[in-house]
Amino acid sequence: MKLARKLNAFDATLIVAGGIVGAGIFMNPSVVAQRAHSGPLILAAWAFGGLVALFGGFIFAELAWRRPDSGGLYGYMRDAFHPSVAFMYGWTALCVSQSGGMAAAAVTFAAYVAPLYNLHVPAWTLGAAVIALLSVVNCLGVREGSTTQDALMILKIGVILALIVGGLVAPPIMHHAAILPPLAPVVPLAILSMFGAALVPVLYAYDGWQTAPFIDGELKDTRRTLPLGLIIGVSIVIVLYLAVTLVALRVLSPAGLAATTTPASDVMRVAFGPIGERIIAIGVALSTLGFISNQILTSPRIYYAMANDGLFFKSLAWVHPKTRVPIVSIVVQGVFAVIIAMSGRYDQILNYVTAMDFIFLGLAGVALFVFLRAPGALPANLGIRVPLHPWSTGFFVLVSAAVVVNTYVSFPKDTLIGLGILLSGIPIYWVWRRVGPRASATT
Repeated sequence: MKLARKLNAFDATLIVAGGIVGAGIFMNPSVVAQRAHSGPLILAAWAFGGLVALFGGFIFAELAWRRPDSGGLYGYMRDAFHPSVAFMYGWTALCVSQSGGMAAAAVTFAAYVAPLYNLHVPAWTLGAAVIALLSVVNCLGVREGSTTQDALMILKIGVILALIVGGLVAPPIMHHAAILPPLAPVVPLAILSMFGAALVPVLYAYDGWQTAPFIDGELKDTRRTLPLGLIIGVSIVIVLYLAVTLVALRVLSPAGLAATTTPASDVMRVAFGPIGERIIAIGVALSTLGFISNQILTSPRIYYAMANDGLFFKSLAWVHPKTRVPIVSIVVQGVFAVIIAMSGRYDQILNYVTAMDFIFLGLAGVALFVFLRAPGALPANLGIRVPLHPWSTGFFVLVSAAVVVNTYVSFPKDTLIGLGILLSGIPIYWVWRRVGPRASATT
């Protein structure tokens, strides 16, 4: 039985935005300020990251137009390169990137909600309960899962808009410039180094648009709705992120922004007092909740596609005859996320999630070149086209490679573990090709 096509362009837009916006925008501006130091450089980092994200959104929009209903990034890897590359992507998504991201978001949710309601329970138990609850919701149907994710995304946007308004009405706080190193002796090479360091948290905050194409088999008119959702969704996030950065700089100044670890709370406290801080705490909880909901909605479709290709247990491709969703894949994803949350290693995993994400994002740009040169490729004038291609696509690939190299240099131990998990997919793939059909037949 096939998946049900019940989602439209509005759903696609909110799914794209929901895959990007998590807790990062409420905290990452301070990390960027600590590395970039000056207001113009801070804004430049967020603007540059937005440009990278927008090019990435256009690349995936054209991929979605050229390869509709292929299962998103998994299908692009399979069709452009080899099924083993697609398998490695799905394998790392289940073991690390998607499950680890869900686990981290679930524990962050618990860390913000528990103090609000005086809950004295381990963070992982509340996080596991949230993962289980949202998994049940998504098992009821893709419409139910998407409606939940849409509602949470709209609430997130509301909280971010409240933060922006608060930043516009709050009086600026004066900070001593001595908090930051003096800029006078800074040379161009040092500025470039500062800018590169600031881009790491920026690109991490913008990461996530690539998960939306996983649900291309459940979108109406995929060739139109998914590209629209990708471009509009990424654009909305860029505007929100730049606005948050501007108001944070206005109220706190670059020095004050660098000196705090809770910039959103500081801005809202100045604007609205204690109630403002409470609103932001609720906002962070909603953002993490919405991110978990988004991942449960999208990620299981990777394993569904793998099983349909005969590269994973056949049961993961089973679709419930009434709800028309891959229930087994949803449950398996949830179990992996809960195990990671219980292990307490989700923070370490996040150190190399970004590296693995950008390996495959860079390969997605390469895949577009492959599809454009393929026999029978659709003419560009018939549909979506990446602006300034091939230069913009090549630029995106180079930035992705730079992020990967920088992450491996900054976190060599953790990222080598991630690389080991990624490469372990190669022998597992070939073993599965030999024994998989028998294993699938027994599931």
